[in-house]
Order: sequence, then structure tokens, then C-alpha cells
Amino acid sequence: MIPSAAYLNPGDTAWQLIAATLVGLMSIPGLAVLYGGLVKRKFALNSAFMVLYAFAAVLIVWVLWGYQLGFGDPMKLGPGILSSLIGIPGSALSHVTEEARANIPLLASAMPRLKISGSSLVYFQFVFAAIAPGLLAGAILGRMNFKAWIIFVPLWCTVVYCVNAFWMWGGGWLAQLGAVDYSGGYVIHVAAGVSGFVAAWVIGPRLKKDRENFTANNLLFALMGAGILWLGWNGFNGGDPYFANADASAAVLNTNIAAAAAMLVWMIFDIYARERASLTGAINGIIAGLVAITPAAGYVNGEGAILIGLAAGAIPWMTMNWLGSRGFFKRVDDTLGVFHTHAVAGAVGGLMVGLLADPHMIEYLGSKSVASSAVTGLFYGNPRQFFVQALALLVIVAYDGLATWGVLKLVGLVVPLRLPQLALEVGDRAIHGEGAYDDGEDDDDYEEPSDTSRVLVGWSLKDNGESEEVDA
Repeated sequence: MIPSAAYLNPGDTAWQLIAATLVGLMSIPGLAVLYGGLVKRKFALNSAFMVLYAFAAVLIVWVLWGYQLGFGDPMKLGPGILSSLIGIPGSALSHVTEEARANIPLLASAMPRLKISGSSLVYFQFVFAAIAPGLLAGAILGRMNFKAWIIFVPLWCTVVYCVNAFWMWGGGWLAQLGAVDYSGGYVIHVAAGVSGFVAAWVIGPRLKKDRENFTANNLLFALMGAGILWLGWNGFNGGDPYFANADASAAVLNTNIAAAAAMLVWMIFDIYARERASLTGAINGIIAGLVAITPAAGYVNGEGAILIGLAAGAIPWMTMNWLGSRGFFKRVDDTLGVFHTHAVAGAVGGLMVGLLADPHMIEYLGSKSVASSAVTGLFYGNPRQFFVQALALLVIVAYDGLATWGVLKLVGLVVPLRLPQLALEVGDRAIHGEGAYDDGEDDDDYEEPSDTSRVLVGWSLKDNGESEEVDA
């Protein structure tokens, strides 16, 4: 038996790898199955495929330059804030045999030396990066050109996700101000919700008939995907202390408490408003609760987790059902309501950290300064934390929205952002030449063209990338 390196703790390493695998399962098959079940059957395969592609593409981006952008040494662009905007890009493949290190100067006195390998840390952070564009995809299902998606994902990961990660987790300027995000409420979920909303606005709506009738093709599949997300979230929040410690256990318990509370609240609101419980609504409630507890999981106690769950079930429900049917929000076709279940829920959780963070929830017992490892909210005597959380939220929303708009416009110069008319009508068979189901439904009037190149050229000429609503 080959002995482990002296710095490495087998228990911490095993838990980190298990947690990372749980998060990976949230993308494939979890999110892929969830989307494949929730959409109209003609887009089931395309929706799942978008998640699968994002998982693979982000991994290559991550190891070649993304990890170092988000967690590497800071690029010295100038004095003050300019020295903490982004990491120096470079390969992370050399970290395979290295000791993991925490590159957060502000927490250097509070965070003990990591006892996992560099490759464990790189992979753990990758699965977080991979699920972010997958979540974003939920807002644009049923009309984004898959070829545009192929280009968009690596660019978005680089320009948006890696910047968010450095600002909040990699020692960037928001972290230095004291803003916290335990496991990605801002970095992942607010980013995905805001970016998805911008993408839905730029690309335009689905066909009118699809927007009016987009019945889920398999709710049991969707439930299975939601269940994988729920249990996979134990790794999402339980792995972020980087140690198999008491805070990891508390984060896992808080995660499940908040998800259950939010699901029940969403279900009760549905019964009150529509006189019946909805499985689709319950799934939305689960996701909103999981998202809201994510920035807070290791910073709040059990009572705080319940309060966050209650707020996560109520506030996103109201924005989806009231705000979502009015004004500009009604005109933007967010297919699965990602803005509400991710951006709004993530914002709720991040702000409630500023209110409910309990200083007794110590993340690293035995650290050089126990006091500095605690996060304290307004209700425990630190009003500054709430204002810092609000500032970080505003910065993430503004930057991600503008950066996503810019990335989309750049991609649109290369390939149309919107699917061609034929693909919008037919779905998977026209987009990929195959479908999720072999019974022929939704495909009766479509025959695979014998001259594929002619048809593809015709699509390019016909589709000008405009986003006006098409009445089918």
C-alpha cells in the first residue's frame, strides 16, 4: 500500500470527492432529466443535451484556464481594487500532485491548512462551475440555437462565472469587503437567473403556440431529476467547509430543512391560489428552498434555515405568479422561471445571511482566530453584514447582466442565436436528427432531408437572429 502524503487527511479527502460526485450528479443526470421531463416532448432531448454539453465543455475550460482565473494568484492590474479583480489564467493540471491551498488572504488567519489534494479541490470547484450554465439553460429552452450554445458556454464561464468566483471566493474585492457566499447563492444561482433572463430577452420568445402550451412531457422524470438535485445538494453545501467537520453536518441538515419548508409553503400557496396542489409547483418550491439556503447553509442555525425556507417558498412564488405576468417580465419568455427560482431565491438567501448569520456557527474550530472565522448578521449585532451582502448582490446582478448581454452579442456575430423556423416547429428531430421518444409523435410531418447541407444553408439564410414572436 502506498502511503498518503503527510498533509493529506483520508477522511477529509474522501468526503470532498464524495461531495463533488454528488454535485456532479446534480447536473448529469439530475438537471438533464429534470429539464427533459419538464419541457414539451419535442424538445426533451435538446434540453437534456444542453446540460450534458455544458458539463463537458466547462471541464475543459476549467482545467486549462478557468480554475486559475477564479482561484489563482491575483492579476495585479493596479492599486486598490484593480489588484483584486481576477486571477492569472493558466493550467490547473499541475495541481494533480500538489497540496490544496486556500487563496483567500482575508481568511488566512481563520482558515486552517487544507488537508486535501489539489486535484480534489480543482474537481470540487469544477462541478459548481459546470452546473451554472446548465441552470441558465432553463430560461432559454425551446429556442436557442445549439451551435450558438456551443460557443456561448465556454465564453460565459470565462467572462461571468470565473469573475464571480474570484470576487466572492478567490480573495477578490467583494470578499475583502466582507461579503460571503457559503456555497454559491450569488456566484451560481443569482448569476444563472440574471444571465438566463438576459439571454431569454435577447434571443426572444418561443413560438406562440409553445409559449401558450408547453406541457411537461414526463412529470415523473422531472420528479426524479428534482430528487437527485435535492439529495445531491448535500454535497453542494456539505462539501464547502473543505473538511469533514461539524459545520459540514450542520450545512447538510440546514439544506434539507430549508428545502422541505419551501416546498410546503409553495404547495400551500398553490392550493390557496388554484385550489389544488401541483407537482410542478412543489418542484419549484424544492429548488427555491435549496437555492436560498445555499449562501447561508453553514452560517445560520436550524431556526434560521426554517426562516430562509419559508421566505424561499413565499417570495419567489409571488414574483413568479404576480411579477412574472406583468410588464417587462411578461414579455421576456423565461421558459422554466429560472429568474424566480434562482435569481430571486439566491438573492433572498444571500440577504438573509446578513440578517441571520449566527456567530456560534463556527466553520473552523481550532483555527488561529475563532472569532474571525464566524459570520455575524444584523440580528446578532452586526448591521454591516447586511449592507455588504446587499452591495455584493447589486454588483453581481449588474455585472452578470451586462457581461451576458455582451457575450450573446459577440456569439450572434458568428452564428444565429435563435433556432431556425423548421427546428422551432419540429424540435429534436430537426436539431439533432434524433429524438427522446421513438413513437413518432410530434414528428409525423417531418422527414429527414436528403440534402442536409442545402437545408442547413437555407436555415442560415432564413434565420436572421431577430427575436420577434412568431405566430405558428
